[in-house]
Amino acid sequence: MPSAEGKIRYAVVGAGWIAQGAFMPGVGQTSNSVLAAVVTGDAEKAKGLGERYGIKGYGYEDYAALLASGEVDAVYVATPNFRHREFAEPALKAGIHVLLEKPMAASLADAEAIAAAAKASGAKLMVAYRLHCEPGTLAIVAAIRAGEIGTPRFFTSTFSQTVKASNHRALNGYWAGPVPDMGTYPINAVRNFFEAEPLRVMAFASRVPERDLGCDDTVSVILTFPEGRSASFTVSYSADSIDRLHVVGSEGVIEASPAFGFGEGTSIDFRLTRGGDTEERKAPVVDHFGGETEYFSDCILNDREPEPDGEEGVLDMIVLDAIDRAIVTGLPHELPPRSRPRRIEAEQRRKLPLVAVPDFVNTDVPME
Repeated sequence: MPSAEGKIRYAVVGAGWIAQGAFMPGVGQTSNSVLAAVVTGDAEKAKGLGERYGIKGYGYEDYAALLASGEVDAVYVATPNFRHREFAEPALKAGIHVLLEKPMAASLADAEAIAAAAKASGAKLMVAYRLHCEPGTLAIVAAIRAGEIGTPRFFTSTFSQTVKASNHRALNGYWAGPVPDMGTYPINAVRNFFEAEPLRVMAFASRVPERDLGCDDTVSVILTFPEGRSASFTVSYSADSIDRLHVVGSEGVIEASPAFGFGEGTSIDFRLTRGGDTEERKAPVVDHFGGETEYFSDCILNDREPEPDGEEGVLDMIVLDAIDRAIVTGLPHELPPRSRPRRIEAEQRRKLPLVAVPDFVNTDVPME
């Protein structure tokens, strides 16, 4: 049952930067969610965060006891993706709802197992696609659906950052690297902008020798969609920061930069050009993490299935898996036709004010 105030009680699993700097403060912006526990492999973090938020701190070894305690209704899983199944699947089997960071897992098999656990138990699973609740992204979707650029023909995106060679994301191969970490954003965006699933995947990867990362630094991907549509994007761990997308239609163009980011001063504004005229469309700066949490809690409290559910996450994982295969073989990878009847919905929009990153959070700390 929810708290006495009717709010969903969350345990945070994994206390890296995204949990400490974004999710935990964002919960305080919601009207229907509260923090109840934090689960981490670091005893000092468990104690410190527990004291700061007035919640219980647990070690990973105590996770099963937490799930059986009756103290939480949902868990937010923000560990590195190779540990997602380890924490999401037991929670779902215990009837605890799961808000799962993207990508769903470090293998397609693990993602499918998580989705199957949700389906079998009836507990709700939402993949944390924060942009599905963000006003600017929803405005782009609405403009495309309204035909403001005609029929969307092709999509491009560039997304890069310089990741330290010591960061765990740079040390653990493809599934910790830039494609699952950053490429999930353009993949998910174009699937929803086109309202279609790709049929063919090509990928080209390269490494900067002097960087000596444990994964490919830079990867370029081409996706072929039904009806002659195509998408291309490049992601990198070894280049200056850029965060941009274009959707080019038969009668106009949408361009957004930033396209996927969040934080202070960051809003997903976009430019729409049609007939030679360009219109700037502004979006508010909002708390992405508070917004997605409020939406998920609404779904739990009102017994509705969240839109970015296990199926949505698995469809992105299918593309990520195909990119991996295309890199390894050097050949295009064909995908069978698929459809998804449900897409981003206007009522998912949330406009909670952005909360500042707490002073005690170390911005250099990655996910656990």
